[in-house]
Amino acid sequence: MELGFVGLGRMGSRMATRLVDAGHDLVVHDVDAEAVEALVALGATAAGSAEQVADRAEVVLTSLPTPAIVLDVVLGPDGLAQGGAVRRVVELSTTGTRTARRIAGELCSRGVTAIDAPVSGGTSGAEKGTLAVMASAPAADFAALQPVLSVLGKVFHVGMEPGLGQAMKLVNNYLSAAALATTSEAMAVGAKAGLDPRTMLDVLNAGSGRNSATQDKFPRSVLPGSFDFGFATGLMEKDLGLFAEEAANLRVPTWVGSVVHQMWRQARDQLGADSDFTSIARLVEEWAGVEVRAAGRDVP
Repeated sequence: MELGFVGLGRMGSRMATRLVDAGHDLVVHDVDAEAVEALVALGATAAGSAEQVADRAEVVLTSLPTPAIVLDVVLGPDGLAQGGAVRRVVELSTTGTRTARRIAGELCSRGVTAIDAPVSGGTSGAEKGTLAVMASAPAADFAALQPVLSVLGKVFHVGMEPGLGQAMKLVNNYLSAAALATTSEAMAVGAKAGLDPRTMLDVLNAGSGRNSATQDKFPRSVLPGSFDFGFATGLMEKDLGLFAEEAANLRVPTWVGSVVHQMWRQARDQLGADSDFTSIARLVEEWAGVEVRAAGRDVP
């Protein structure tokens, strides 16, 4: 199947590479010429705009950082909606439900189906093809695209209405953000009390305190001090803002969520939007006056 792909950043480049390696003819576009050249070297074809991608491919996938950029790439001048061949647009980004529904409505009026399919699993998951893909789409479209999406990871059909994939992703990222923030605090307390950080993780992962931060993020990126897990602090803060908007629209109180969001805003402002999101542990360390480090043990 000839596919289009727009957005070749840290996640998009890895997902696009997997699609090329799986044998798909891929037409790609990104504002970063070097990212495009890297995919062309692997066998993809370059296009000068999103519209040109959509003139070639019936199915176009996008992986973009913010709702505003997604709207521009899909609906703006030279956007995907202007293309003559495109019939399905698969949105792998985190945009929030409102943006997903707007895009679906606009594309539907042009005879194009929007597939709401955000992903989770970081750059490692994108590279290995182990992402969680949360797809919301009509049954026939989901069935047609499942072989393509399966190249990226494990695919879940979370519903048929636009926005349900986004709702699932926001729930997931809220829990991920809360786990990383609270684990940073817990580990700082234990380290300052005199506990060995590696021993703490061993105990936590064998007990009821186990979570995604204790299992993956701390062993891989915090204890070694590398802070290189592959997701930006600014993007996590953005996702928490979208979660807060969704909760408010649904009239669900999120007392804990508001504090978690405040903490991530502070991390973005103090550490920079482009810092790795595991760097929030550095923020807590600074406040606590302790470092949570240990000699690296290989982590699977």
